[in-house]
Amino acid sequence: MTAHNGADAASSGSSYGGKITAAVVVTCIVAASGGLIFGYDVGISGGVTMMQPFLEKFFPSVLKKTGESKHNVYCVYDNHALTAFTSSLYLAGLVASLLAVHLTASIGRRNVMILGGFTFLIGAAINGAAANIFMLILGRIFLGVGVGFSNQATPVYLSEVAPPKWRGAFNIGFEFFLGVGVVTANCINFATSRLSWGWRLSLALAAVPAIVMTIGSVLISDTPSSLVQRGKLEQAKESLAKVRGKDANIEHELEQIINSNEVTKTINQKAFKTIFEIKYRPHLVMSIAIPSFQQLTGINIIAFYAPVLFQSMNFGDDGALIGTIILGSVNLASILISSVIVDRFGRRFLLIVGGLQILLCQVTIAFLLAAELGVSGTNPISKGHATLLLILMCIYSAGFGWSWGPLSWLIPSEIFPMEIRTAGQSISIAMNFATTFILSQTFLAMLCHFKYGAFLFHAGWVAVMTIFVMFLMPETKGIHIDSMQQVWEQHWFWNRFVRPQYLGNV
Repeated sequence: MTAHNGADAASSGSSYGGKITAAVVVTCIVAASGGLIFGYDVGISGGVTMMQPFLEKFFPSVLKKTGESKHNVYCVYDNHALTAFTSSLYLAGLVASLLAVHLTASIGRRNVMILGGFTFLIGAAINGAAANIFMLILGRIFLGVGVGFSNQATPVYLSEVAPPKWRGAFNIGFEFFLGVGVVTANCINFATSRLSWGWRLSLALAAVPAIVMTIGSVLISDTPSSLVQRGKLEQAKESLAKVRGKDANIEHELEQIINSNEVTKTINQKAFKTIFEIKYRPHLVMSIAIPSFQQLTGINIIAFYAPVLFQSMNFGDDGALIGTIILGSVNLASILISSVIVDRFGRRFLLIVGGLQILLCQVTIAFLLAAELGVSGTNPISKGHATLLLILMCIYSAGFGWSWGPLSWLIPSEIFPMEIRTAGQSISIAMNFATTFILSQTFLAMLCHFKYGAFLFHAGWVAVMTIFVMFLMPETKGIHIDSMQQVWEQHWFWNRFVRPQYLGNV
């Protein structure tokens, strides 16, 4: 897609206006707080799994290996039960995200967010009171269902409510709150690590972001698109007038939403079947590729296991947790940078630059580990090189924070037409959870067998995804969510699938 075409496409979004009102800011902040529950869980898991009382109660074999005078740092935490504790949430989230497609269409985005917060609250209570591994994993399953529901509904909610001109900045609020959740969890882990029951407190406090999200969701209205889809036209008009401002001319935008809904009604097939039609091939590819690529950067692996990695590399218990706080803070700051520049420089630019930054860091980390730890993983790593490793991970985390982190939630939430929007978002979230589940379930074993090569594995994928963006990702900044079809029609490759004159040749 050329720059000229991108400018032409963007002009359609501006015709709807783009005034930022206090109502739209408050509404989007409340909705974006759904990222808190996911971020808190990502941050809390790694820190809890290195707390001695937690390991002593649930994973004594891992604790025994950490106490050995000479051990392979790559393999200390390679334990099937421990990885099941981490990854069970993502398997539950995968199933929940697929179920949520019907719920978001039938009961609305806001109500699914409320349901997600309530389910997450149940999971936090079970985990905080866990007496055995069964309760621990049961609680993780409830957490996963809550995250699956909220991750399905929240990004779509933000994209449907935000002014087209600033949709990127508002949608990145979800990733920002996710980052806040991670940093908050890291700080709580540091504060509770000295308590014999600190792990219980860390896990139980997941109830706080769940309560914040649930109460906040009750206080906001559903999106105009969702209300139109459910036949509530007057409420849709009121919702649109509220977020666009009393003086805004909302008739054009409301008409576009209604027209999109009419197109949806003319399609007799179900959304999951419709998305497999040829004309939706670009949307299907993106719904699979973008979330999968996000996880193949290896970021959640770093987030889950950073405390474990730092502890294994001579940071000590406190140093490992402090290093994780630094890592999360850098990521959070980079998300703020992304929110400022995403609607100015566009999605493609940030994905390409961020991808190259991540790639260079991962290759350097791999060579540093190879030189210091060796293949055996028993060589000591110096304090100086451990500090350099932290710096490289921070640069890596920054690259992810202003590119693949927030944009992997933004892009899938804005590219789907209404008739396949819930199905497309559901597939996207399911792919995110499926990839995360596979990687979190296998990373510790892969680290044990591949050693430093595990980072080269992810570097290879980052190279592939950066090339993918260069050639196959159209620019979507500034275009109204219900006028997005033109980006595919103007793209050099995808136009053969979406333009009527090409359909007979595919």
